[in-house]
Amino acid sequence: MPAELEKGRGRTRPFRWRRRARKLNRKRGKRPMSMSVQTDWKVIAFRLQEEEYALPVQYVRSIEKIQPITRVPGTAPYVKGVINLRGVVTPIIDLRERFGFAPEPYGEQTRMIIAVFGDIEVGLIVDAANDVLDIPAASIEPPEAIGAIGAAYICGVAKVEKRLLILLDLASVLSE
Repeated sequence: MPAELEKGRGRTRPFRWRRRARKLNRKRGKRPMSMSVQTDWKVIAFRLQEEEYALPVQYVRSIEKIQPITRVPGTAPYVKGVINLRGVVTPIIDLRERFGFAPEPYGEQTRMIIAVFGDIEVGLIVDAANDVLDIPAASIEPPEAIGAIGAAYICGVAKVEKRLLILLDLASVLSE
């Protein structure tokens, strides 16, 4: 068996991030993203299908245009492969497929949000990255099954002006 394969899993080492995400998720006791309820949130807003989602900026390293991805055999269908981003091999997840949406071809607006959670760096493919927003803590409501994804991936829902933003729990997205 090649040294780069994990024993019995058939997955390459860059995908050990799943185990690490599960471990970090257990440590924090499934609390929403370690952000205090009393503080305002600064988030990156992005679009998947017709819904708007958001990630706290503290987890976002950069937003990149889509680039060639090297497929890695034996990974889940939503793991598109890896890229070499400034000398770092970064796994790439298509959030459309992760949440069970129909795949679509990548276009001019398609972006990769390079996110860091603990010591895990991962690229998240989204339809478009829209804005950086400040969300008052008072406008954040507890998660429920919203839209097409279940409450397991959500740490809250925010109403900002006339927009409804679904706040993703990055640890849950990475843990399965």
